[in-house]
Amino acid sequence: MREKFNHTQVVIVGAGFTGLSAADELQRADIDFVLLEARDRVGGRVEAITNGLGELLDMGGQFLCDDMPEVMALARSHGKTFVDTPSRGDTVAQPPPHGRHDATQISAGSMALRHRLRNTDPNDPAVSGLTVQSWVESQQANPAVKQRFLSMIEGLWCRPAELVPLWYVIDNDRRITNRVSELQYFLKETMHSLAADIARSLGSSVMVGEPVESIETTTSGMVVRTPSAVFSASEIIVAVPPVMAHEISFQPLLPAVTDRALVAWKSGTVVKLFLRYAKPFWRFSGLSGSVIWVDPRGLYACDASHDDEHPALVVFVGGPIAVEWAALGEAALKQELVSRLVVALGPDAGDPLDILLRDWIGDRWSGGGYSDIVEVMHATDAENILRRGLPGITFASSELSTSFPGYIEGAIVAGRLAAQATIKRLQSASATRASGS
Repeated sequence: MREKFNHTQVVIVGAGFTGLSAADELQRADIDFVLLEARDRVGGRVEAITNGLGELLDMGGQFLCDDMPEVMALARSHGKTFVDTPSRGDTVAQPPPHGRHDATQISAGSMALRHRLRNTDPNDPAVSGLTVQSWVESQQANPAVKQRFLSMIEGLWCRPAELVPLWYVIDNDRRITNRVSELQYFLKETMHSLAADIARSLGSSVMVGEPVESIETTTSGMVVRTPSAVFSASEIIVAVPPVMAHEISFQPLLPAVTDRALVAWKSGTVVKLFLRYAKPFWRFSGLSGSVIWVDPRGLYACDASHDDEHPALVVFVGGPIAVEWAALGEAALKQELVSRLVVALGPDAGDPLDILLRDWIGDRWSGGGYSDIVEVMHATDAENILRRGLPGITFASSELSTSFPGYIEGAIVAGRLAAQATIKRLQSASATRASGS
């Protein structure tokens, strides 16, 4: 029996903010497209979940700031309400004997190391082959500052510092250009509601529950297959993280250089917890609710209260500690976290009204969070190879963004740039056909 083809100009794979932004750009240019999403929802690594109190909360990407122009403009255009992340009061450093007395000094020292890292030439032969861990060990700094810096690295990039190439973090971090805190705001209606709004504006062109299994390049164009449908198109935008893109079957096989570029990436490991309390007890002691851990690495907490009537802390567990704690099981992980909050903030931390947990480790349709990173020391050209793409195939994801890689802002930028390049090729092909007719 002959296959029934659904014809369109562009197929976009993945309805995270990259795919949604690409689709929005195509729609504005009056380009026909289909946006295919494997999950039963849009948003990708941005997701809202209802807690035990009936409150809808972002348990994926959440925060934004004034230095992220694309996502800020999108949120404003869709009428979202910005909530200032509460930050008044002292930060607490952990574990003891660290506390509120030295948190500022440790944080400042850690940021000084970060600036030193950014100013390091990734092509300097002296740093060739270095991991972030080995570079930090070679630096002159207070041991607590070094440990806090490594904790920040594993909390942000969500991979073991001893496996992360120094050149990769330098290049990646230089594109994260905010001067105000990236935790400046969150959206009252949830960040996921913004993704859902964009999807609604795209109408029936968005198809959820349609995981792409294969992409075939033929003499007449591109063919994309899901378990239930077949699509033919002139162009494909693969708007999923590199680890997920590598799971797609390509026919013919990808060139070896492209395949190696995809294999170079590993997904981050992170668990996010949202703890609701009856009262903002930390403020009564002059604390901000922010806790930075020197050890274990990758652990950070801050105030995420929507208002005075909904006091809450959000906690991020990233890197190896996320894998270790997740292996304990959900109940034990929550208990481990609460016990550490009690030490940091006092006994009231041990009595939350609700704890919502989202384990992103090995997530079926993202691989993990917050983003993939290059973990092969010599794969210095992996990003550029993927950005160049292949005839008919454009790779696009936040990881490949020229601005704010790994963030929602970066996803939007990557999606729009991919769509603009695709539009240009389609228009050029159309002009060529017209001139030859």
